[in-house]
Amino acid sequence: MGIRSADRPAAVAGTWYPGTSAELAAAVDRHLARVTRDVEGDLVALIAPHAGLVYSGPVAAHAYRLLAGRTFDVAVVVGPSHFVAFDGVAVHASGGFETPLGVVRIDAACAAALMDVSPIVREHAPAHAREHSVEMQLPFLRRLAPDLPIVPLVMGRQTRATAHALGDALSAVLVGRRALLVASTDLSHYHDAAVASRLDRVAIDYIARLDADGLQAALEARDRARCGPLAPPDGLYLMRVDY
Repeated sequence: MGIRSADRPAAVAGTWYPGTSAELAAAVDRHLARVTRDVEGDLVALIAPHAGLVYSGPVAAHAYRLLAGRTFDVAVVVGPSHFVAFDGVAVHASGGFETPLGVVRIDAACAAALMDVSPIVREHAPAHAREHSVEMQLPFLRRLAPDLPIVPLVMGRQTRATAHALGDALSAVLVGRRALLVASTDLSHYHDAAVASRLDRVAIDYIARLDADGLQAALEARDRARCGPLAPPDGLYLMRVDY
């Protein structure tokens, strides 16, 4: 039996979101209560932001509202690395993530299976220590699906090869399981509403068409006038996942 990883302490509780259980639950519930639109069909993946809750919460609530009444075996949460540069994908393979709403447990078997099928997925603790892109998803997951285990993944350099390899690994490991994929991104930063809408439309159009290659090409082009929101560290990526 391998050594169990210690629970990962919350890095941004009390700063990026409320640090007490009551305050955090109330904040999440307020955001969810303002969402009235439902989307029909099977839910397999969400794209949600990771800015501070006061900024990202109203947007994230539109995604996470879709969790209500649905049941999953595991949530695979993928976010970009903001503080540590590395190749591949870092997984926190066991234990849990501490939050003011309780510890979110990790599906250790699923994490181990990902490492078994793909050498790009490995444990790399520094990538998770300060990272908020995964942590910012947990208040909503904990509130709406408190018993749902996660597989937390942080992507390093977001190359085409890495995105495809991760998609292949997830396809192999998640087959036959009720799995939810959560991709964390903020899209554009620091623009007024009109400019942000125009820039973000580039990514949204690729996503709506499920055009993974087109989105990756925009990321690689680094055309900030047209594809600014796609540049690291908050770059979007699409993974082909069939399960």
